[in-house]
Amino acid sequence: MASGTPYAHAVRKLILDQSKRAHVGHVGSSMAIADIVTLLYDRLLKDQDPDDRDRDRVVLSKGHAALALYAALALNGHITATDLDSYCGDDSLLGVHPEPELKGVDFGTGSLGQGLSIGAGAALAARIQGSKRRVFVVNSDAECNEGAIWEAVMFAAHHRLSNLVSIVDMNAQQAFGYTKDVIDMEPMGDRWRAFGWDVHDVDGHDIELMEDVVRGLDFETGPPHVLLARTHFGGGVSYMRSQIKWHYLPMSDDEYATALADIEAFKE
Repeated sequence: MASGTPYAHAVRKLILDQSKRAHVGHVGSSMAIADIVTLLYDRLLKDQDPDDRDRDRVVLSKGHAALALYAALALNGHITATDLDSYCGDDSLLGVHPEPELKGVDFGTGSLGQGLSIGAGAALAARIQGSKRRVFVVNSDAECNEGAIWEAVMFAAHHRLSNLVSIVDMNAQQAFGYTKDVIDMEPMGDRWRAFGWDVHDVDGHDIELMEDVVRGLDFETGPPHVLLARTHFGGGVSYMRSQIKWHYLPMSDDEYATALADIEAFKE
């Protein structure tokens, strides 16, 4: 596992802080994508204006990990610290799943398996409009159990949507068990490749590697692209790794303290 960056560490810290304050779960899922969110919001889209019509689009298909997205939006100045402190509060736009009324959120998500279809539609719309904007969809490996994912995969390949990138969080577990036991999707790369996608198997915690891969993609004439990002559930918190319960549970005071200590070590 590659070490994190200051931005990724800040994302992790905000996830832990807000999850503990709100006493809300989905910590492990959010932590798993901290480096993927960093890739998007600190590297690829860092200077992007969320009001620009030609901005690149992001679809967080695994919407239950929205706390990682909110952390990035706060770090980039799109929402305030006060906004972030309203996470899961009454009348807040910052729920467990993202809502498009919140500045910086392009699409509301939460019904798993639907985000890639949204992304494919957005990518096709960009082509029809003559826009150079790209579309990044953050999927989960468990979502690939859904038939709708493969319909979108076929659609995107047929239309050669070279401006579409799926980043699959390959954390190997889901709400009801380990992915290999629910429906084994390996070899995952062969499945996407068989449908005509450009496939890259990467360390989902190596931000520099993922950035190099994305910057080398053909967004003009090639097929759609997928990064199979191999991550660790809980991303930096030792006791969450490979533990299904952290899909749901909030942290106790002691668990929160341990998690903070773990991410300090993770950034070294």
